[in-house]
Amino acid sequence: MKREFERTIEALDEIFRSVDEFTAEEAIDDDGAFAVKLAIEELFTNMVRHNTGGRDHIAIRLEREGDRLVLNLTDFDVESFDASDIGAVDVRRPLSEREVGGLGVHLVRKLFDELSYQYIDGTLCVTAVKHIGRKDVQDTTG
Repeated sequence: MKREFERTIEALDEIFRSVDEFTAEEAIDDDGAFAVKLAIEELFTNMVRHNTGGRDHIAIRLEREGDRLVLNLTDFDVESFDASDIGAVDVRRPLSEREVGGLGVHLVRKLFDELSYQYIDGTLCVTAVKHIGRKDVQDTTG
C-alpha cells in the first residue's frame, strides 16, 4: 500500500480502512494489524499537529517483506524533528510526576522492532519495522 492522505486528523478513518484492506490481503495477524494502526495514529497525528509547514498531504507506505512489516510515513516541506531525541518514558511513575508528551512514541517503540527518523532537505521520513506472523489459514479442502 502506498498512498497520500490529507493532512487532517479526520483522514485517520480513511487510513484505517486502507490498513484493514492491506492486512486482510497480506493475512497479517491481529497483533500486527493493531500495532500498525496504533503506530500510524500516533505518528500521523504527531505530523499533523506538530510539524511546522508541510504540504497538504502525508505519504504512507506499508509493505510486507517476508516476516517484516515495514511502515513509512513521509512528510514534505517541514522543519526537522527527530523523536529519537525524546527520552524514555518511565511508565512506573505516577501521571502527576510525568512530563507531557512522548507516551505515544514510547508505545510505538515497544510494539515495533525498529523505529528510525530520516530528515533530508525538508522531508521527514519515519520508518517502523515489525516482525510479524500470518493469520492461521484453515484448510477447507476437506
